[in-house]
Amino acid sequence: MKLDVNGSQHEVDATPDMPLLWVVRDLLGLTGTKFGCGMAQCGACTVHLDGKPVRSCVVPISAVGDRKVTTIEGISPTGAHVVQRAWADADVVQCGYCQSGQIMTAVALLAANADPSDDDIDNAMSGNICRCGTYVRVREAIHLAAKLKRGGS
Repeated sequence: MKLDVNGSQHEVDATPDMPLLWVVRDLLGLTGTKFGCGMAQCGACTVHLDGKPVRSCVVPISAVGDRKVTTIEGISPTGAHVVQRAWADADVVQCGYCQSGQIMTAVALLAANADPSDDDIDNAMSGNICRCGTYVRVREAIHLAAKLKRGGS
């Protein structure tokens, strides 16, 4: 099966029901996407399919088709994406386990809404669980990233 992951074509040998999460992590070695709950409830496994956030733990590889998959590694290999920079500036991370999923959801939010309100952010991020409770800093980082994208400092 062929997949477009982070702008590169990959041939993978996987059963059609294998979750995209395991293809990305185990077959392609892109370990930034995390396994959390396995039931699409926590958001740790969030990746983009054609720019839309999905829970890769419940997406069978057969459902991907020719859609483009983007993982945390694909938004910026150097950590220079505006959301990643804002995350660092707002000191969001504590344990860090949920952060790739949080960032992928935030990137999709800002692609759809360049200036989200607190309610917009809370609604978009509501499916991403942070056991450390950094939700206030997540919201702060998203506002900062939006400002940076608009050219503010």
